[in-house]
Amino acid sequence: MVASAVILKNYDFECQIDDSKKLTAKKREKAYDEIMEKAIVGVGIVDEKTIDEINIYHAAVKAMQMAISNLRIPPDYVIVDGRIKLPIECPVRSIVRGDSQSMSIAAASIIAKVTRDRIMLEYDKIFPQYGFARHKGYPTKSHKEAIKKYGIIPIHRRSFKPVLDYLPDSPYRQARKTSKKHNQKFKNQLLRVGNRMLLSYLPDE
Repeated sequence: MVASAVILKNYDFECQIDDSKKLTAKKREKAYDEIMEKAIVGVGIVDEKTIDEINIYHAAVKAMQMAISNLRIPPDYVIVDGRIKLPIECPVRSIVRGDSQSMSIAAASIIAKVTRDRIMLEYDKIFPQYGFARHKGYPTKSHKEAIKKYGIIPIHRRSFKPVLDYLPDSPYRQARKTSKKHNQKFKNQLLRVGNRMLLSYLPDE
């Protein structure tokens, strides 16, 4: 789960800033760079184990809280996409489909989407047989087929239905009880691709 908080200094952008789902990957990447250069940005990441423990809604709330706390200056007012109730000290306004109505929310959606996609690209280097570079972890046909063929790996959420469908026959059914030796193997792989942030996605030893 990746969330972002963005404080815009102004609305002067050369790139298109819109709901990340409406932009191509190339446009998102360009917009990401410009937002990072011109705005104040915070990112929050919640790992799959935590999502399984507290559910997807509370994980989204946690990621948003982390993103806000990671802003270098505290916001005076927060607008949130959707109907999420965010327990923070400053005033909060929720906007359904906010990423299509607010440039700040749209910018945050771009940062979150690009960050998540880049994480999946790193995972693709470690687990190329799963095709994360193509489907970015979403439950596509090819992803489901890869799970059926190769089993569940530590970054898969056990509470996600497409994963649950294959858990009974998966060699990774007891992944939450992964041994320290097995877990260290994945940590070593992550370090070799040079992205320490990904270590938070692995189960505790």
